[in-house]
Amino acid sequence: MKIELGTVEKTVINQFKGGEGSISAAMFVDELNRIMLGELPPGASIGMHLHDQSSEIIFCISGEGVVVCDGVTERLAEGDCHYCKKGSSHTLKNESDKLLRFYAVVPQQ
Repeated sequence: MKIELGTVEKTVINQFKGGEGSISAAMFVDELNRIMLGELPPGASIGMHLHDQSSEIIFCISGEGVVVCDGVTERLAEGDCHYCKKGSSHTLKNESDKLLRFYAVVPQQ
């Protein structure tokens, strides 16, 4: 099944998961997965949150970001992938001066 997230209307969410600023996202959701094309402007973040029911995979499309997962800090750049396993906590921050674009997949486990 082809999912054209580039044609889906974006939703702007302020202080997503307790983060700073706002995130814009085009989302596809069904009973099995949540798939998102997200954008974090400079200085914005997704707040620290626990994945107690599912994992999450984030693919960096462009820009740079910082992930903190279970206390470990890692830098993400274009082409990088972050995996937050079920039972872990993580946050994503854009500490750069450019837009951070990414795909995120959250399987409903």
